[in-house]
Amino acid sequence: MITRSNLADQLREYQIRSKHDWASVSFFSSASNISSSRVDVVVFVIWELFIIAFLVFSAVSLYFRHMRLAFILVCITLLLLICMKVTKQVRLARKKKRRMLLPLSM
Repeated sequence: MITRSNLADQLREYQIRSKHDWASVSFFSSASNISSSRVDVVVFVIWELFIIAFLVFSAVSLYFRHMRLAFILVCITLLLLICMKVTKQVRLARKKKRRMLLPLSM
């Protein structure tokens, strides 16, 4: 049963969660205006560091004329980029679902 105190508790928890929002510093982010938590920012920065590292390694391997290695590294980079995008969409869907659980009015 939904009571006034339960709604007040849910609203208080929601306000506490939304107080700690951080702007996304994601370089590959398509929607940087969506606020995210510290954990989200750290996870996506780590993803981006791996992607940039693989791109640099593929450029170095092209410089030394290792075509197969460069192709493999570019493929891995593309897979990481796709995984990052899918992970971001899943996290956003979870956040939207969690927000919908909270009643809008008391």
